[in-house]
Amino acid sequence: MTVAAAGSGFEDPSADVLAQAAAAFGLLASPARLHIVWALAQGESDVTGLAERVGGALPAVSQHLTKLKLAGLVRSRREGRRQVYYVDDPDIVDVVRLLVGRLTDRAAPARRRLHGL
Repeated sequence: MTVAAAGSGFEDPSADVLAQAAAAFGLLASPARLHIVWALAQGESDVTGLAERVGGALPAVSQHLTKLKLAGLVRSRREGRRQVYYVDDPDIVDVVRLLVGRLTDRAAPARRRLHGL
């Protein structure tokens, strides 16, 4: 049974949904994995291209991709000898773009103030 939050008109999500969301946010709490998802939200890539883009070692990026893939946040397909990764969930793309975009916007005025000194 879900209980409506006082005066909000919204029902609380189930314990299962909250656990799934916490697991997804937990995976995205790693700056490296968040950067990988951000990069894949801009377009698909193989592990070599991702390692170059995010500045990570190939084995580390591969391990991050495995975790993201097991959690269902990232998918892959084979293209010849390459494994190409992509984010197949538009909601994850939206969440990552929204949060990173907002934080970037907030940081911009502070950077402008510092450069103006």
